Amino acid sequence: MKQVSDAILFTQRRTGSFLPRCSYARQPCAPRSTLTAPTPSSMTARLIRFNKPYGVLSQFTAEGKWQGLKDYIDLPGVYVAGRLDADSEGLLLLTNDGKQQARIADPRFKMEKTYWVQVEGVPDEAALAALRSGVVLNDGPTLPARARLLEPAPAVWDRNPPIRERKAIPTAWIELVIREGRNRQVRRMTAAVGHPTLRLIRAAIGPYTLDGLAPGTWAD
Repeated sequence: MKQVSDAILFTQRRTGSFLPRCSYARQPCAPRSTLTAPTPSSMTARLIRFNKPYGVLSQFTAEGKWQGLKDYIDLPGVYVAGRLDADSEGLLLLTNDGKQQARIADPRFKMEKTYWVQVEGVPDEAALAALRSGVVLNDGPTLPARARLLEPAPAVWDRNPPIRERKAIPTAWIELVIREGRNRQVRRMTAAVGHPTLRLIRAAIGPYTLDGLAPGTWAD
């Protein structure tokens, strides 16, 4: 046994590595407790609702004339789930959970998105029916949607800057619910039926809404 111990000690001195003491007697070692860093799966998932003002990008970094989210949200480890154009307003979701981010952002999960759209002119039933059945855009026809006039108009905050209105042409608000996420899709849909978008507010994503959020504020 002494010869074995001497050989082990010689190896330790030469290599700088030391075996657990239980190895000297050739006995099985008891499991050693280890400290592990938190993994993403062990973190508490957060979902942030943010009422994005006009002129703010769906990213933390500012670009040119557009502000970034860092001017409003100072939270580490959260990322945008989906996007909303800088010249659009309303609900933007952020999360620290990758799976939840995919469920919200990926069109394959078909999560409904509800928009309040102020348009030029007053859409008639034919225009609303076209939006419901799907309109043909330059990248193909849209999926069927839900569309209705909002009467009375929604009680929303004033936009800064205000929209450009033509005094001789009235405006109206419609609610449009879609399951796709093409680039500037809502604006292109309303233009395709003869009613250009003047103002666009996202009111809901699936079950998540703007309730209780003033522009520029967020909540869990």
